Amino acid sequence: MRCPSRYAFLTSTKTTSEPGPFFASQTVQSPTHSRLALLVARASALAASRGAPRIGIVYPCDVLALDAAVRIEEAGLARPVLIGPREQIARAADAAGINVRRFETVDCGESAALAASRATSLARDGEVQVLMKGSLHTDELMSAIVHKVTGLRGPTRISHAFVFDLPRYHKLLALTDCVVNITPLLPAKRDILTNAVALLHKLGIERPKVAIIAAVETVSQAIPATLDAQALVALARQGEWPGVIVEGPFGFDNAISAEAALIKGMDSPVAGDPDLLVVPDLNAGNMLYKSFNYIGGGDCAGLVLGATVPIVLTSRADSLQSRIASVALAVLACVRAD
Repeated sequence: MRCPSRYAFLTSTKTTSEPGPFFASQTVQSPTHSRLALLVARASALAASRGAPRIGIVYPCDVLALDAAVRIEEAGLARPVLIGPREQIARAADAAGINVRRFETVDCGESAALAASRATSLARDGEVQVLMKGSLHTDELMSAIVHKVTGLRGPTRISHAFVFDLPRYHKLLALTDCVVNITPLLPAKRDILTNAVALLHKLGIERPKVAIIAAVETVSQAIPATLDAQALVALARQGEWPGVIVEGPFGFDNAISAEAALIKGMDSPVAGDPDLLVVPDLNAGNMLYKSFNYIGGGDCAGLVLGATVPIVLTSRADSLQSRIASVALAVLACVRAD
């Protein structure tokens, strides 16, 4: 079913028993994922009250990237800055019927690598507060971002998190890391969890519930992910993440379903109510992320974390709502002061 207007999802209705953060339980009334719509509305309101950040769209040389710039501006989320070859951008804009003169453009030659390098420079200098992937390859952008000398590395390892609106789950659910870290060892998982918890705090979740998931819910020497889960839980109990409830290992079933956990004799405040799932590796996370979207009927916002600015990675297969919600997530991450 087509939306009745271009931005119908920005005004989707919701019901809730009392006001609260957008992770609070709400009744989804449309296939446009009203919890993500609320995230976009809150980010737009924040940008209006505190000033919209500048978002550098890196190498926006196709219709999708330029259309994203238009929609971001019209949603009131951020002020797009186009970073790439001026002539290619102009040709793509002409083909799409977009007046590119409405945006600031930073011309930096024909190479996507040059655009990525210039974008990281602008971010380091504070000229842009968010970066967004345009029509270049993800590895071209990320190689500039993770460069040890000229990149945007922060104090923790760079990672990625999705925030899902799932029709059969009672609140938004975060998932990490499905994109950046392939087979993270324990120190990397510590940073991945740290980055994701910081994002949840930015979103107003004061006491996030975190489930470390694996194939089974028992610790086994034969399954390293369960040993990592045990170690992360121990770190949490030692005060690594104050106010955060971290438990595991969980099987996916007993992390999501309190009934499944009860049947297996698990007594946990996280079971059936996590705000964040930490997956063992990229293979598991990527398959779960795609299952949520393609079978579970979900949609999501995604963000690269751990860099000095939030970074939006987009895919050609992403829905319009996912693209806009990802920018909203970045705005909330970089503008909120609490």
